[in-house]
Amino acid sequence: MIDVKANTGTLHPLFHPAAHYASPVDVLNDGELSAPEKRIILSSWASDMFAVESCPALREIPGMDHTIRLADILAARRQLDGGDDDPPPGGIPMRLRRPWAAAQQR
Repeated sequence: MIDVKANTGTLHPLFHPAAHYASPVDVLNDGELSAPEKRIILSSWASDMFAVESCPALREIPGMDHTIRLADILAARRQLDGGDDDPPPGGIPMRLRRPWAAAQQR
């Protein structure tokens, strides 16, 4: 088996971020990455592709020795995008997302 953390000094953080960062905060604090590069890394970590099957609120990133909470990744994205506030609870009601569906129910 290949050790994914071997020779990490030659890998660009954008191509193998798990070898360089232990948390979303580490990504945010890297002064050498641009905001779009940080967004790419955080978005890839938030992907459902890395969701832990028995606990979808966690992400298991190949090359990391621990799981990361999706909430922490999304909080880092909000901070990167300039919004430190929490998202509204419950999201947008379905009737507001699809007003035509509410009209059909009447």
